[in-house]
Amino acid sequence: MKENWVNTLSRVLYIDLARKDYWVEDREDLFGEWLGGIGVATKLYGEEVASNADPLGPENSIIFSVGPLTAIYPMASKTIAVFKSPLNNNFSESHAGGRSASAMRFAGYGAIIIRYASERPVYLIIEPDKVRFRDAGALWGVRSAETVGRILREVTSGAGLRSILRIGGAGERLVRYASVMVETFRHFGRMGLGAVFGSKKLKAIVIIAGKNFKIPDLKEYREVRRELYELTRGPGTKKYHDLGTAENVIPLNVLGALPTRNFSGGRFEGAEEISGEKLAETMLARRVACSACPVACIHLAAIREEYEEEKFLYKTEFISYDYEPIYALGTNLGINDRFGLLKMLKAVEDWGLDAISTGVVLSWATEAFECGLINKDETLVSLRWGDWRAYIEAIKNIVLQPNEFYKTLALGVEEAAKKYGGREFALSFNKVEPAGYLTGPLYFISLAVGSRHSHLDAGAYSLDQKIFSRGEVLPKPEEAARMIAEEEAWRQVLTSLALCLFARSIYTPEKVTKALNALGYGFTPEELKKLGWKIYLEKQRIKRSEGFRPSEIRLPERIFETPTPLGKISKEYFQQALSAFDEVMGKWA
Repeated sequence: MKENWVNTLSRVLYIDLARKDYWVEDREDLFGEWLGGIGVATKLYGEEVASNADPLGPENSIIFSVGPLTAIYPMASKTIAVFKSPLNNNFSESHAGGRSASAMRFAGYGAIIIRYASERPVYLIIEPDKVRFRDAGALWGVRSAETVGRILREVTSGAGLRSILRIGGAGERLVRYASVMVETFRHFGRMGLGAVFGSKKLKAIVIIAGKNFKIPDLKEYREVRRELYELTRGPGTKKYHDLGTAENVIPLNVLGALPTRNFSGGRFEGAEEISGEKLAETMLARRVACSACPVACIHLAAIREEYEEEKFLYKTEFISYDYEPIYALGTNLGINDRFGLLKMLKAVEDWGLDAISTGVVLSWATEAFECGLINKDETLVSLRWGDWRAYIEAIKNIVLQPNEFYKTLALGVEEAAKKYGGREFALSFNKVEPAGYLTGPLYFISLAVGSRHSHLDAGAYSLDQKIFSRGEVLPKPEEAARMIAEEEAWRQVLTSLALCLFARSIYTPEKVTKALNALGYGFTPEELKKLGWKIYLEKQRIKRSEGFRPSEIRLPERIFETPTPLGKISKEYFQQALSAFDEVMGKWA
């Protein structure tokens, strides 16, 4: 690897919130061996976070990392965050787009580590070669993460590329599935990073770019970039531009794989009303893109409503929508009112909650309310399928926690069901609420063993769909576990680069090799695949040291009752696959 390239990426910024101190170390050895992104972040987590660390204690560090392709090749737009999750006490990761990755790279850092906790609310301004600690007392208590972002854009000096990460009321109040908003429409959504920010009294981070770096061979680089750019503008990404991931609503509904009313069914009678097609036809205002991405998959709906206090005076709000929030806050709650759905999305955005976990928690609460396990004394509103106004009130209560019920609900569905009952229909895997696919067993197995708990962990919903479309029989449980691990191992390479996984069909091993070697690296496709396995096994080793055993986690009975396109899932098959995964990873990791 050429010297000027290594020195660009290998700078790690360490920030001590307790002492209000910072320093930079060159970790060329780390980036040389583990590439960047999730590979480097995983190794840094192993250095920083003890296996018995409290996720909401000062000993939990937050690690952000970018990769060698960041801001250089199309769709290399993700920042990787690694931390111990307050939902399940395990190593976890969350990925976000927006401008954060480019801002980090052009600020001159390959990774940022945030240690310990501040005694009072603070926000950070990270610049090239400088970190400023600012009092956030006036921002603490501002519930809307979007409002915090607007304030910081005004008060932070500096022109050019900036990125703003911040939490809302949910993070401050340590809701275990609080998110971190990036810019206006992207998030570190999964696994509760917002609560970790809140535990550290960290309200926000502003990253200001200002450094340049050299590319070793401009001629070769430009040729490879042109090739990849044309591919990212082709049929492989067209659906993401046209309708976004919301395009999945109707196909999954037809397939019988669209989770409905707390996963009690796979088809929703109102699916068409909240589909990507209908949203584009009636409410789409514009599309926007993450930095360094030509696709523009972020779809913004506009809603116009009258101010309560004044007649004939209207406000217009822009709300981003994707498939996962549509499932979690729409079909899984029986909502087919487009306006109501978008108001739900706006509510979780304002409070700074993960849309997926919030929707699953509310769907459990609705079913528990129907069954008489809880009553209005606890819920304070009557929770009924489709009643979005009541759900918006419940979302506020999850954050404000006016009683014991909502304090428990803020801990996640696993803890709520443990206390109030209904564990058989409490949807969680290793204590984390699932993303929205009812495709078959391989998908749910991938959730049980994942670290991100996203549909993009291993893409196993796609494996289920291929088995269905080809009319094949299910693989043996051991083979299913191997297929999931193999797919996830290659994704470690992509997320070490750190690419958006919507580009996974474009960045094949051969294309990745060309892209890296044009920058001075010397990989072969086989070496990259070995690196992917190495990173994956390191993750598994860390999780095992924290006590994670796939074969020991609680499985929700609901997934064995509701038919999928591949029929009902066999509990025995599922448990055999988890045991096989556990046994193999125990030997390898």
